[in-house]
Amino acid sequence: MKRVAALLLLASLSANAFAFAPFVVSDIRIDGLSRIAAGTVYNYLPVDKGDQMTNAQAQRAIRALYDTKFFTDVELSREGNILVIKVVERPSISKLTLRGNKDIKSEDLKKGLKEIGLAEGETFDRLALDRVRQELIHQYYNRGKYNVSVEPHVTHLDRNRVAVEIEIREGKVSKIKEINILGNHAFTDKEIRSDFESGTTNWTSWYSKNDQYSREKLSGDMEKLQSYYMNRGYADFGIDSTQVTIAPDKRTMYVAADVKEGEIYKVTAVKLLGDLILPESTLRHLVIVEPGDTFNRALVEASTDGIKALLANLGYAFAKVTSIPKLDKEKRTVDLTLYVEPGQRVYVRRVVFQGNTRTEDGVLRREMRQLEGTFYSQAAVDRSKIRLQRLGYFKKVDIDKKLVPGTQDKVDVTVKVEEQSAGSMQFGVGYSQYSGMILSASVSQNNLFGSGDSFAISGERSSYYTRFNLNYYNPYLTDNGIGIGYNATYSKTDYGNTELANYETSTKAFSSYLGVPLGETDSLRLGLGISSNRIVTSFYSPPQFVAYQDQLGNRTEHAWTGTVGWNHDTRNGYWAPTRGGLLAASVDVALPGSTAKYWKFFAQANHYWPVGLGFVLYLDGQVGYGQSYGRNGISDAQFEALKAASAKEDPTHVLTDVRNDFPFWQNFYSGGVRDVRGFQDNTLGPRSCVGPRATQNPDGTCTGGYYSYAQPIGGAFKVLGTAQVFIPLPFLKDINTARVSWFMDVGNAYKDYQSFDAKQLRASTGLSLQWQAPIGPLIISLAVPIRSQKEDHHYEERVQFTFGSQF
Repeated sequence: MKRVAALLLLASLSANAFAFAPFVVSDIRIDGLSRIAAGTVYNYLPVDKGDQMTNAQAQRAIRALYDTKFFTDVELSREGNILVIKVVERPSISKLTLRGNKDIKSEDLKKGLKEIGLAEGETFDRLALDRVRQELIHQYYNRGKYNVSVEPHVTHLDRNRVAVEIEIREGKVSKIKEINILGNHAFTDKEIRSDFESGTTNWTSWYSKNDQYSREKLSGDMEKLQSYYMNRGYADFGIDSTQVTIAPDKRTMYVAADVKEGEIYKVTAVKLLGDLILPESTLRHLVIVEPGDTFNRALVEASTDGIKALLANLGYAFAKVTSIPKLDKEKRTVDLTLYVEPGQRVYVRRVVFQGNTRTEDGVLRREMRQLEGTFYSQAAVDRSKIRLQRLGYFKKVDIDKKLVPGTQDKVDVTVKVEEQSAGSMQFGVGYSQYSGMILSASVSQNNLFGSGDSFAISGERSSYYTRFNLNYYNPYLTDNGIGIGYNATYSKTDYGNTELANYETSTKAFSSYLGVPLGETDSLRLGLGISSNRIVTSFYSPPQFVAYQDQLGNRTEHAWTGTVGWNHDTRNGYWAPTRGGLLAASVDVALPGSTAKYWKFFAQANHYWPVGLGFVLYLDGQVGYGQSYGRNGISDAQFEALKAASAKEDPTHVLTDVRNDFPFWQNFYSGGVRDVRGFQDNTLGPRSCVGPRATQNPDGTCTGGYYSYAQPIGGAFKVLGTAQVFIPLPFLKDINTARVSWFMDVGNAYKDYQSFDAKQLRASTGLSLQWQAPIGPLIISLAVPIRSQKEDHHYEERVQFTFGSQF
C-alpha cells in the first residue's frame, strides 16, 4: 500500500509540473490567493529568486506546498524566467456545530477536534473528517455507548468557506449483564467485587450507574482485583485474560476475567539499597513491612511513598524508590529490596501564579510556605496549598513543579487557581422558622479589590429584631501576618414577639481586634470594645430578669469588654473540609467600670476524618460558661430597702439577692438548626412562667400565668456535642456546593455550672443538607428528638431550615 501511495503522489506531482529546462528564477508570481498571504507561501516555498529551477526543484516545491494543507491543487509553470505558481486554496471552516451530544460537553469535544485540526478559522481538510468521526466514536465507546452514530455534514458557503455540522446520535449506554471471575478459589466473587465500580443491575443502579459499561472503569476494577490479592499475600497473582463480549443489539455486555491466584508469600528480608542520602536507620522508620509479615503490596507502596515524601521535603523533588520483590516459589517467600534513586537536589527558581485575575499576586505569595531561592520541599508546597484553599477565594488550587529547561537542579513552581466570587451584593427576603420573614440588604467582599482584606456592611429586619453591622479586617497589617479589624453594630430586639423571655434591647457597640499568628496552625485574637445596651423589662418579663434589673439600678448597661481568643486550625478546606479540625477557646470580660461585671468562656473542639468510600466523620464538642465577679448594682442597704418594699407590696414574694447572678442578656441558649436540631431555636434550657402566682406544670404549661407555656430564659452554662457522617452521593459530586449528612446532636443549657445534670441533656438525630445556593447558604434538617421531656414537646420541630443572609 505504501508503494501505491508513493506512485500516486509521484503521478500527481508530475501532472502539476511541466518538464523544465533548467533556468535561473528571476521572479516568482503566485496566482489564486484570496485568504492566504503571499508571504506565508514564500515562507514554505523551497525556491527563491536567483535559484536554478529544475524538475527536481519543481517537484520539491509542489510537495512542500501540498504539505502545508492550505491548498487542494498546486501547478507550476514558466513565463520567461518568471516562476508562476497557480494554487487553489482549501476552504476555511466558518462554523463548526455539534448536535445531539449530551453525555460529553461541546466544549470538551471541540478541544479534542481542534487537536485533530478541525476548528473554526482553520483550513478545511476533508480527510480529517474521517479521523474526527473515528475519534468521536472512540470516545463514546470508552463511555460504554457502542451504538453511537456520528455523521459529519459539510455545507459550502461563499468566499471559499464551509460550515461543518457533526450530528451525533449517542444511543444508550450498554449495560453489564454478567461479570464472571474465573479461577478464584480463596475468595468468593462477592468478596472480590466488593470495591468494584462496575457491577450488574441492582436497586441502586438508577443513581450509581454501576451497571453502565466503561472501559476505564473496567480497567480500574482489574487493578483493584490485582491489589485485592496482592494485599493479602498473593505476590504471584496474575490476570491471564479479560474478555468483554457485546450482544448483537449492542446494549448488553458480558465481562469475564480469568485469574491465577498463586500462593501466599511471607517476607523474609527487607533491604534498602541505592543512594540513601540519609542514614539507613532514619529511612527504616518509614518502612512498615517487616520480615515475617505476609506480603502486602499496599504496605510496600506506603513505605516507598513515605521515603519519597521525606526526600522531597529535603529538596529531592524527583526522587524514585523502586520496590523489587524477589520471589522464591518453592519456599513461598519474598526477598524485598527498596532501591532509592534520589536524583538531583533542586531548589525553586521562581514561584508563578496563574488564574488570579482579581487577586493580587502578593495575596497568594504571602500564603506560600515554599519560597523562591530555597530548596524544594513537598511539605511546604502541600502546606501552601492548604493555606490558599482556606482563604475562600478559590474554587480550585493546583500546584505543579517543572524543571527549568537546560538545568537539573532548578524547578519553577506554578500555582494555578480558579477564582470564585469572594463578594456579593444582596437585596432579598430570607426565612427562618424561628425569626419568620427576614428582609435583608448586604454588601460584602472577602477579597477587597484583590488585596485580601475583607469588608462587609449589612442590615436585617425580622419580626423581632433590627440589625446593622459594619466590619473591616486586614489580615496582614504587618509582613509577619498580624491582622487588625474593626466592627461597629447597632441592633434592636423585642423578644415579646417570640416565645423567648419577654424583654427589649437596644445596643450600640464598637470594637477593634488584632489577629496574631503563633505558627502555621495557631493564632491569637486580642480585642477591646465598648458598648451601650438599653434594656427594657416589664411585668410580662420573667421575674428573675425584672429583679436583676431593679437591683442593677440602670436601664442602660455600659460595658468595656476585653477579649482573648486562641485558635488551632488544621482543616484542609474553607466551606467543606474533609480532614483536620479546629480547637478554639475565648474569654470575654466586662472590665471594671462596666455597669455589670462578668466574664464569659467559650471553647470548641471538632475534627474531620475521611473513613473511606467518600464518607467523612465529623465530631464536635462545645462548652460555654459565664459568671459575674464583684458586686453589681445597688449597695447592701439599698437592697434591704428594696426587699422590704417588695415584701410590703406582696408578702408572698420574697426578693432574693441576684446582684451576683450572671447578666440575663448574656445568657447561653440551646436548640435550633445550628445547635440541637429537632428543637426550635434557643428554646432548650431553663424556663420560667410569668405572673404573680404562676406555677409551671410538668408538661411545660403555666397555671395562673400571663402565657400558656413557660418562657425559655437561657443560662450561664451550656454544653453541645455533635456526631456527623457526611454521605457521598453520586448526584452531588462537588462537596463545595452541597453535601448531605446524618447527624446526632446532644446538648442543653443550664442556669449555672452547679445545675448541670446529664439526665437533662436533650438529643436528636436525622439528616441535614447544606447547600451554597445562589440566594445564600441554605441548611435543611430533618430531625427527630430521641431524648426529650414532656415540657419540650411544644418546642419540637421535625423540619428546620434557614436561608438567605440570616447566617
